[in-house]
Amino acid sequence: MGVVAVVLAIVGFIAGSAFRRKSAEAAIGSAEEEARRILNDAIKQSEQKKKEALLEAKDEIHNLRQETEKDLRERRSEVQRQEHRLQQKEETLDRKIDNLEIKEEKLAQRSKEIDARIEECDRIKQSQMDLLEKISGFTKEQAKEHLLKLLDDELTHQKAVKILEHEQHTKEECDRIAKDIICHAIQRCAADHSADLTVSVVPLPNDEMKGRIIGREGRNIRALETATGVDLIIDDTPEAITLSSFDPVRRE
Repeated sequence: MGVVAVVLAIVGFIAGSAFRRKSAEAAIGSAEEEARRILNDAIKQSEQKKKEALLEAKDEIHNLRQETEKDLRERRSEVQRQEHRLQQKEETLDRKIDNLEIKEEKLAQRSKEIDARIEECDRIKQSQMDLLEKISGFTKEQAKEHLLKLLDDELTHQKAVKILEHEQHTKEECDRIAKDIICHAIQRCAADHSADLTVSVVPLPNDEMKGRIIGREGRNIRALETATGVDLIIDDTPEAITLSSFDPVRRE
């Protein structure tokens, strides 16, 4: 009986050990399976987040591209309007110059007529003086009338000289005004056109995008300037950056 009990005890111990080992192996296998499941879930979540981030970035880039293209279209339309206004200014200036030239021609013709009148007056005066020298037998009344006529001719001559001086002054003043108009128009048109051709303002959806473009310590700005050959001007203007370049292709 004692031997049987010992044998049963040994068999029970061995069976218990085998059961515990099986249980431990099963637990280890279950833990490994759970670990693999958690790892797979984490990988799937990471891939999903990566896809979502990529889609969000693509949408943001697409929206930014559309806004930029819209702004470029508006800028081109504005440039075309400014060119049209510039052409109108040039046409108006041409008309003013033509009018000034016509006035100058009229003044020149008027000056010639006055010169001819002055010459005629001088000729008549000299002729009358010669006549007076020859005919000393004039009566007092005749001499008086003749002198009055000579005085009247002299006054006419002086009036003609005054008119000529006034018209000459008017011509000089017209020339000065024309030069001022031309200089002002050239300076104004050149300044507007230069600014339109060298600078472009790009709108941004928000200031966060502006911060991304700047990058840490401005590294992105330097990299973009080096890659594109365009100067990036970052100022206090909200949700916008300015591109500066004499090359319109690079700037666009």
